[in-house]
Amino acid sequence: MLRRLRLILEMIRFEHTIFALPFALIGMMLAAHHHGVGITVHKIIWIIAAMVGARSAAMSFNRLADAKLDATNPRTKTRHIPAGKLTVPQVSAFLAASIVLFEFASWQLNTLCLMLSPVALFIVLGYSYTKRFTSLCHLFLGLGTGIAPIGAWIAVTGKLSPIALLLGLVVLLWIGGFDIIYALQDYDHDVASHTMHSLPKRIGKSAALWVSRVMHACMLAVLVAVGSMAHLHGTYYVGVAIAGSLIVWEQSLVKPNDLRRVNLAFFTLNGWISVCLFVFVMLDQFVHL
Repeated sequence: MLRRLRLILEMIRFEHTIFALPFALIGMMLAAHHHGVGITVHKIIWIIAAMVGARSAAMSFNRLADAKLDATNPRTKTRHIPAGKLTVPQVSAFLAASIVLFEFASWQLNTLCLMLSPVALFIVLGYSYTKRFTSLCHLFLGLGTGIAPIGAWIAVTGKLSPIALLLGLVVLLWIGGFDIIYALQDYDHDVASHTMHSLPKRIGKSAALWVSRVMHACMLAVLVAVGSMAHLHGTYYVGVAIAGSLIVWEQSLVKPNDLRRVNLAFFTLNGWISVCLFVFVMLDQFVHL
């Protein structure tokens, strides 16, 4: 059982929850700050549980939906299902457990979270099929992850806000932009396939990289707008500046014909970016209590 659980956590890359979880916590903190409400331990626990459940469901569903396609791609054929490390029933059982966790956490948060939970699941699970019909699949991945800060805001306040939507847009632009970079690895496979779509396949590697850069520039502009609307202070903008520097570094690491440092750009730097923003939002809140 422990070995199987370890394999499942490897399959969904559980450690990469760090990409979106800090943004959920940012949404939680800014919602409390903007509306002058307190954050209880109960809220924190169930926001994290909802985030973990939703991401685990999305990743396990993706592995199930793409199992046959993964087997044909040199980069993904060693993933757990095509390699025989896990079976479809085992991953399906984990998917069901993840959905139950997400729904239970939504119920624990508030009525609106529970009512909107099927919509959230439709988006985060549906992403896996967008690659089959649109080159804008990267935006759908961003949308699915961008739900995190919006959901956390609703969990704290029981209602939506323009600031929450802007936070969701930040994540959409950020995730979508670096997913374009990640998709460069599958360019040859996607071009040869009649069923898989991506922006690099549609407009070429160089043009896709420029779209990624524009999206990340827009992300930083929206972060500034969030700070203005939420009446944040200098500490927050220091965090935005550091995140912007990391994004510039990330973009500089990848060239159309040199993908050797994609993993550093995708996995390492993006984890730093989300944690950096979370830390500086938290510092901004404590410094100006």
